[in-house]
Amino acid sequence: MELTAREIDIATPTPTVILHTADAEELGAHPLDRIRIDRNGRTYTGVVETTTELVEEGMLAVTSRLGHVTGPVSVSLAPKPRSVAHIRSKLEDHELERPDIEQIVHDINRNRLTDVELGAYVSGLHANGLSHEETRHLTEAMTAVGERIVWSEDVVADKHSIGGVAGNRVTPIMVPIVAAAGVTVPKTSSRAITSPAGTADTMAVFCDVEFTTDEMRAIVEETGGCLVWGGGVDLSPVDDKIIRAENPLSVDPPGQIIASVLSKKKSAGSNRVLIDIPYGEHAKVTSLVGARELADDFRLVAEHLDIDIACTITRGGQPIGQGIGPILEARDVLAVLDGDGPLELRLKSVRLADILFDLCDVDADAAELLDSGAARSKFQEIVAAQGGDPEVEREDLSPGGRRHVVTAGRDGLVMTIQNRHISEVARRAGAPRDPGAGIRLHCREGDQVAAEDELFTIYAENAGKLTEAVEYHAEVEAVRIGDPDEALIERR
Repeated sequence: MELTAREIDIATPTPTVILHTADAEELGAHPLDRIRIDRNGRTYTGVVETTTELVEEGMLAVTSRLGHVTGPVSVSLAPKPRSVAHIRSKLEDHELERPDIEQIVHDINRNRLTDVELGAYVSGLHANGLSHEETRHLTEAMTAVGERIVWSEDVVADKHSIGGVAGNRVTPIMVPIVAAAGVTVPKTSSRAITSPAGTADTMAVFCDVEFTTDEMRAIVEETGGCLVWGGGVDLSPVDDKIIRAENPLSVDPPGQIIASVLSKKKSAGSNRVLIDIPYGEHAKVTSLVGARELADDFRLVAEHLDIDIACTITRGGQPIGQGIGPILEARDVLAVLDGDGPLELRLKSVRLADILFDLCDVDADAAELLDSGAARSKFQEIVAAQGGDPEVEREDLSPGGRRHVVTAGRDGLVMTIQNRHISEVARRAGAPRDPGAGIRLHCREGDQVAAEDELFTIYAENAGKLTEAVEYHAEVEAVRIGDPDEALIERR
């Protein structure tokens, strides 16, 4: 079929072409089919969308993802990428070979898969998992795509938490502690997938987090460390495209977690990596057995990548900090760096930093670096290097102006603070998209409370979102109050 192509200013994740419905019927093309476009000896492939309004018959609209294609073109049906068959195979619970996985990663990197196909890939991993061999092949394939950083230092450190625990904002405290000891720590972090804030969301409160690889290198060479968004640098770029598919499904398959984390670390040039695996009834990993199995899997893959790794298994049954959401978590970070703040957040940050020092064979004391102000000064250096205000104080960071205080409905003990529900309340309030949205906890599990005592405050920037968060909490009871006798029974 002969058509005339023109560009259309519509942002799409995949190379997309828009056909008039009549032309699509004549061609035999349906939405999400692929068509081949030939012009002046060059061939392009695009995913079909149909319309009766945006283009007229005889015309073909192409998005910028496809490239600059204008003028007369020849159009024909194109086959699906070969990786679609491999994705279908994974959905049927078949183990994939190395070439199959490499083809999937290649097609994801080239934006050849539709959102539906990418969602099917994530669903297959979530439903059927990955074997050790599949996980290793996936990690190596993801590492091979994108840039790689090589540092002159022999020891390059990093840390990652698999997430699932609200308020677990250890990284912005650990990185300046470790960098203050003279250890190079180029930290790339993700934005939230299933939580009210990722490390990158919290750091964005203080400074820029989107940098090129060269800019990231310059920041690290200046300060010894960085706290940047992994999606802004071209390190294992396939990971960020997979995260985009995981977001709406709120899933994070274990094998994909390992491949995601270690491909990023290897690409960033890190060779000493600490993995924090929180577990608890309402965490991402629910059991100690599951946490140990995941730690073993991390070690097996890291060994193949020549990364020295340590895995810590920590309790994640309840939130770590008091703040949940970008600004509220940023306030906790500053409080701990200032020698104050939530005790659990301080203790975990210090303990993990000391473990990373041991892994790096560095004689340093994390508590001393924190208490002396050295970590606070290093944090200010990093913030300044990333374009932020190094003099920002907690009082300068204001949460959303709309708020609702949740109180205890009875006397008793705080039995549970469910990570999943408390995180969802914060997300319904607008976090992380609205930086000021979130929750401030006023209690911990095991606290004795009286009726009408404040349990937590919900903050929002939008009245409608605040109402939605309050209504959701009324349905799920994120903080449960029980009798002391009930607590004794549960402990037994």
